[in-house]
Amino acid sequence: MFKSGFVSVIGRSNVGKSTLVNALTGFKAAIVSDKPQTTRNRIMAVLTRDNSQLIFLDTPGMHKPKNRLGSYMVWSAKSSLKDVEVVLFMVDGGSPPGGAEYYLAELLQGIKAPVFLVINKVDLLKGEKVARRLEQYEKLFPFTRSFTISALKGMNLEDLVQDVEEYIPEGPMYFPPGMVTDQPESFVISEIVREKIMALTREEIPFSVAVEVEDYRKRENQDVLDLRMTIYVEKNSQKGIIIGKEGGLLKEIGTRARQEIEALLGLKIYLDLWVKVKPDWRDKEGFLQQIGYRRDT
Repeated sequence: MFKSGFVSVIGRSNVGKSTLVNALTGFKAAIVSDKPQTTRNRIMAVLTRDNSQLIFLDTPGMHKPKNRLGSYMVWSAKSSLKDVEVVLFMVDGGSPPGGAEYYLAELLQGIKAPVFLVINKVDLLKGEKVARRLEQYEKLFPFTRSFTISALKGMNLEDLVQDVEEYIPEGPMYFPPGMVTDQPESFVISEIVREKIMALTREEIPFSVAVEVEDYRKRENQDVLDLRMTIYVEKNSQKGIIIGKEGGLLKEIGTRARQEIEALLGLKIYLDLWVKVKPDWRDKEGFLQQIGYRRDT
């Protein structure tokens, strides 16, 4: 019997949702950083095993939106709860329940799918604190099962997958065995560039950046890919920061991104990065749709 189904991973920002999904699938389907709201889209990552195929939905962290982009992110997270077989409610073991967790617990009241509590980063806690966190979070909701894990260290992930499989129905293989994400290569590439920007900048810069692939062209009869990409920011001062002194920071962003893209695609990459100012782009519906932030309904 072959099983297949969809698993939504929800929680507030920075609890490790993307780290978990990447660890489970063995592929970097979602970028990771220590900045909140790193994940902006609902990202599908596929784990195919001998007798099952689990499709994990990595979602933006739940937060109070301050602009149209934030509203899209919250909508994306909420919509991931529709028509899934299992929900993973993920929390950071280093913190007690907060407003986001209470809100999500209320949101889950009408969900028919089993909801698993997943307490992450327990490798950083001493034994008695793990038990205390379990007690605190299990009061939020009648969870079907509870797990303590470390997504970064790989602790207890196999147990989690096996228990998820128990609640997945018999079904077809939705994706070919070698497919690990539904995202097009252009999206994955643009996210890699955004990840490097987030790693090399601070304060408001990571939140004000969008990356768009303008040209994606493989050279005829050559294992060479020409990429032209635009980095959008909201202010001229942000543009100056990303470019850096004598173009130094932009060059470093390009070097780090190119190396990872080459390793991912197995091609030689010629990467051309441009920085443009788009004032208040996070509140412009037309531009958000242009760069891929679209609602299904």
